[in-house]
Amino acid sequence: MTRRLGAGHAALAVAVAITVRAQADAGTSDAGAADRGASAAAAGQSCVERLPSGKERPKLKESFPGRGTSGYAATLELVIEHGKGETVLPTGLEIRRGSQEEKELLHAGFALPDPEGGAGPVLSVENRGERAETTLRIGFVPLPPKPGRQALVLPPVPIAIARASGEVSTVCTQAHPITVEDPIANVPNPTPRENPEPRRQLEEWTTLKQATIIAAIALVVGAFVAWLFGLWVRRPKPVPPPPPPRPPWEVALEELFDIKNAGLVKSQRYAEHFDRVSDAIRKYLGDRYGFDGLESTTREALILLREFKPEIPVLDTIETSLRHADLVKFARLTPSPEECELSLVRAEEIVRATIPALPVKAPAPAPPADTAPPAAPPPNGSAEPVGGAP
Repeated sequence: MTRRLGAGHAALAVAVAITVRAQADAGTSDAGAADRGASAAAAGQSCVERLPSGKERPKLKESFPGRGTSGYAATLELVIEHGKGETVLPTGLEIRRGSQEEKELLHAGFALPDPEGGAGPVLSVENRGERAETTLRIGFVPLPPKPGRQALVLPPVPIAIARASGEVSTVCTQAHPITVEDPIANVPNPTPRENPEPRRQLEEWTTLKQATIIAAIALVVGAFVAWLFGLWVRRPKPVPPPPPPRPPWEVALEELFDIKNAGLVKSQRYAEHFDRVSDAIRKYLGDRYGFDGLESTTREALILLREFKPEIPVLDTIETSLRHADLVKFARLTPSPEECELSLVRAEEIVRATIPALPVKAPAPAPPADTAPPAAPPPNGSAEPVGGAP
């Protein structure tokens, strides 16, 4: 299992306690670098190891390059053998910018590269039965204060190991000397190099993110409002009330007028004329007095009409008209033109005689008789003398 440790971790798992401040002058030999490494190891006792009682120190194998190039990361590789339930650097690797640890590391001539730049710490774990072996690679960038060949010493670095019970052990690495060369040390007449290829920059575009969130919210709200508007548009609307029915006498008079102007008598269609007049009268009587006039027989219609109160004034004319129509319809009686005209006159008489009278408004009460209207003043506006006095 391999995991990359970034700067996003919340705690400082490796606190670089720098106690050795080694500065070398230009032209220092390799032997001088070794001597400085020995002195740094002696001074590095300030990195205090902490082990729980009864716990033996984990086995630690270290490797660090003896030579490096200024500005290029040199990797410190640690192989730690520990218990299977233990974790190396449980909370990651982080040095806060501007902290005392970073200042001391810079004073020694080293810097931790940005984890996001591709040279961040890498940790891998391999289980071997009841034991585990963790390989940790941490890059340090040598930044000597002076040009030319320099001898630097990487100070001891404390490594935290957490047990499953929560106990934390701390072991220290050794001080590692390194000889640092300039990137152009072996290049005669060096010339400036071209800039490296640009690397992709990851920048959080806050304005675009906020605009996207607002647009998404507006889209959802707009869709919801459109859905509500659609429901409101498709809601069942109340049906407008039908127009009030026309008075049956108006309908009957219109039908009789149409029969009169249909020319049935002139074309000698006497039976059809009688039949249409009879249907108009039957329909009118049924609508006027509340029964089915077209489906009722003459006898049934007359019984209902005789029971109606107040008494119908033209009941005899209604009976004569209906019975005469039955003779024409069922007895095959052929009416004369005069009888056809008479049937139409009787029908109009029946309709007009049974139209209900309109309610009469009560007259306004007259003013009291003893109240005389006020007298008009004379034209010239002067009052007339009382008693005929001049």
